[in-house]
Amino acid sequence: MTDIETTRRHDGSRDDISGAVDGSLRQDVSYLGSLLGRVLRESGGAELFQAVEDVRAAVIAAYEGADGASLDDAQRLVDALDQELAEQVARAFTCYFHLSNLAEEHHRVRVLRRRGSEASAAGDSVSATLRQLTDEVGAEEASKRLDALRFHPVLTAHPTEARRRAVASSIRRISDLMTDRDRLENDVAVAEAERRLLEEVDTLWRTSPIRTTRPTPLDEVRTAMSIFDQTLFEIVPQVYRLLDDRLLGDAAGREPAVAPAFMRLGTWIGGDRDGNPHVTAEVTRAAADIAAEHVLLGLHRATTRVGGTLTLDEAETPASAELVALAEAQRAMDADVASRIGVRSPHELHRRVLMFVAARIDATRREGAPLAYGHPDELLADLRVVQQSLRTAGAHRSANGDLQGLVWQVETFGFHLAELEVRQHSQVHRTALEELRAADPVAGGEQPTGGDAGADTAPPARSEMTDEVLSVFRTIADLQKRYGTRAASRYIVSFTQSSADLANVYELAERAMGDEPAPVLDVIPLFETFADLEASTRILDEALRTEAVQKRLAATGRRLEVMLGYSDSSKDVGPVSATFALYSAQARIADWAAENDIELTLFHGRGGALGRGGGPANEAVLAQPPASVDGRFKITEQGEVIFAQYGNKTIAARHVEQMAAATLLASSPSNEQANATAAARFAEVASTMDVASREAFFGLVKADGFASWFAAVTPMEEVGLLALGSRPARRGLSVESLEDLRAIPWVFAWTQARINLAGWYGLGSALEAVGDLELLREAYATWPLFSAMIKNVEMSLAKTDEHIAREYLALADRDDLAERVLDEMARTRKWVLAVSGHGEVLDGRPVLSRAVRLRSPYVDALSLLQLRALRAIRVAGGGDPADADHRLLLLSVNGIAAGLQNTG
Repeated sequence: MTDIETTRRHDGSRDDISGAVDGSLRQDVSYLGSLLGRVLRESGGAELFQAVEDVRAAVIAAYEGADGASLDDAQRLVDALDQELAEQVARAFTCYFHLSNLAEEHHRVRVLRRRGSEASAAGDSVSATLRQLTDEVGAEEASKRLDALRFHPVLTAHPTEARRRAVASSIRRISDLMTDRDRLENDVAVAEAERRLLEEVDTLWRTSPIRTTRPTPLDEVRTAMSIFDQTLFEIVPQVYRLLDDRLLGDAAGREPAVAPAFMRLGTWIGGDRDGNPHVTAEVTRAAADIAAEHVLLGLHRATTRVGGTLTLDEAETPASAELVALAEAQRAMDADVASRIGVRSPHELHRRVLMFVAARIDATRREGAPLAYGHPDELLADLRVVQQSLRTAGAHRSANGDLQGLVWQVETFGFHLAELEVRQHSQVHRTALEELRAADPVAGGEQPTGGDAGADTAPPARSEMTDEVLSVFRTIADLQKRYGTRAASRYIVSFTQSSADLANVYELAERAMGDEPAPVLDVIPLFETFADLEASTRILDEALRTEAVQKRLAATGRRLEVMLGYSDSSKDVGPVSATFALYSAQARIADWAAENDIELTLFHGRGGALGRGGGPANEAVLAQPPASVDGRFKITEQGEVIFAQYGNKTIAARHVEQMAAATLLASSPSNEQANATAAARFAEVASTMDVASREAFFGLVKADGFASWFAAVTPMEEVGLLALGSRPARRGLSVESLEDLRAIPWVFAWTQARINLAGWYGLGSALEAVGDLELLREAYATWPLFSAMIKNVEMSLAKTDEHIAREYLALADRDDLAERVLDEMARTRKWVLAVSGHGEVLDGRPVLSRAVRLRSPYVDALSLLQLRALRAIRVAGGGDPADADHRLLLLSVNGIAAGLQNTG
């Protein structure tokens, strides 16, 4: 299998893309494709290789319209394959996409490394942003804003990573070998590298892409830990160091660091129990313990390494009085450990003290050990004593080098690694409190209602659900005692619909702990539906008057966090209206916070796909309403996005810096003024688009029989068979309406059908309703929110395919709904191109555009295999989920997800 050199544009003209894709990337894709071809011949013989090549040639010919070739011709070829061969062909194309994705990542890293310092000085770097901010607000204010900067990604276990962990590990090994190969010059070494690559490609081919069992929440925790171990622990101090070097210039290393530890890591994995019965209090405790184990091991290794390098003789680098006192305190803690360390470094007190610190970190990992630190602040205090002693002795570079990196790691990760957040549905709390109040009416402040409340009336039994709810609060209290309050204090209430939903959490915490102090909680409302977003400030106003919230605000210096859900609002009113509703809600909440003297942090529950708030996150930050960011940006990172953004050290460092820079720039006077001016200028445009898009969206999703039609024309039901994550795909037993379905399979299913409806439906009608093309082009040029929307929809449309979509829509006998979808697709494409001024979607991003078109014919092959399976399943009326047709369908789902590079 090799890469495509030409494709056909939608207007029918042949398009040579060979010069548009970097030669090194093309060579890598071609090379890996040739290795896969060799493996296919060795494994399946000439028949398999020829079948793959025949299908490849057929879909390319159909895509390009060459010599009258059509999609029907390719479908007939696919349908003629016997079952085993069809499955092998699906797996071959899936492997090809994994290798192509790997090559693209490899090339991206190559480009970033080639740029070197040039990339770090780019306009979207933190240092460049700080210079711009200094020009606008002055050096003192800019420095103050930098110190307050916070970028807070939160890892979630939402099931959008279609790859098995074994597949991901195989891909990572191939990537490492490709990196090694780039450095080789010796022919013998090159040949050996190729042998090893063939071995790994063969392993990838032979590894089943389908999970046989659904991962447990703790499996998901361990998967996330691999990202921390492989990249985050190392790259975070590197990002700070890069900024520090830029800020201090020639003084870097000689002067104390000025770059703040601006990143905080959060996690829902093991804490998000909304709709997931497998996440229990026991799981939450285990998740926190696993994370702490990883970070304490990392800190122990780092401290041991840094301590081992501090071989500074006391004669040349005398210890300060504070360091001597610390060393004496350490000896008093454990004379044997101190003596054992002292034997190896008798005249190197800085080294001895730091090695003892390493021993204390190791003891902290083993809970209850006498040397254990009680809190990460104690560790920071010891490190700073060593730092200051080195500075006093003139060893500035030792003080400000790797030791400073260790300080940054402790400041960022503490002893907990990621701040574990608990999420639960508001209705669960209501039900639990009803039970508790019924059993204890006096404590609940209520009297029994209905019937004769006689002395012989026994209190109702408490359900397992209520017991579980209470045990969660006891677990949080234990985790705070073990790892500090920061480890687990945020409690998110999904579907917050009143201030009582927040007060209920505080009451449950009090009830759970009895006579013991309740855990410290920051109860965070999550506004998800359109109605809840509209009611957000009223709910916050009511909450502000409750005693529990007032008490917490007093303790935090009036800091408050509010979360916004992108998924359900988009599924609720469509992507266009949801975009405007979210913007409006943020603006109102920011104004409300200012009026009430509250330091607000908005938490954005963005998904990976465009239908769930996806798209370039740094561009989204800059499009937020004035005063809504204020130097703090918190965002969910999930599924395939976690691995895409944080799986590689170079890419992860670039992502963190871009996000931090955007967070800093978003609150600049120039950016806030641009957003404020545009919002006022185009308020009527937004209103018109909102009404028209919602009308179009409701016309589809509220049509009679829509839910069953949606299930028929997409692999929605079958996607639920994939063991993607521990959480169920739906809230009930069946999908009778759109409300029953979670947002992820809603997006995933439309993506698989090559329609991507969740990302664009309604925009064409909205733009047509405005009608004024010049006004819309002005909005595209000057309104960041509108521009980001159009660009995101361009990406979504680039991954649609009208011809393939028609085949999926024909799976059900509802021509009215099918034509409605196709008409809106054509309308949206027409207006997006007119507004952007492009001849074809993504013309403004030519490399990305051509990369998408390069992939499309290969995705077509998997779509045709999936259609074959779906038709057979529909004819059989569902059939057995374990049969061959379902197996082929699930194989195609994995392949299409890999080819399109997003799921939900």
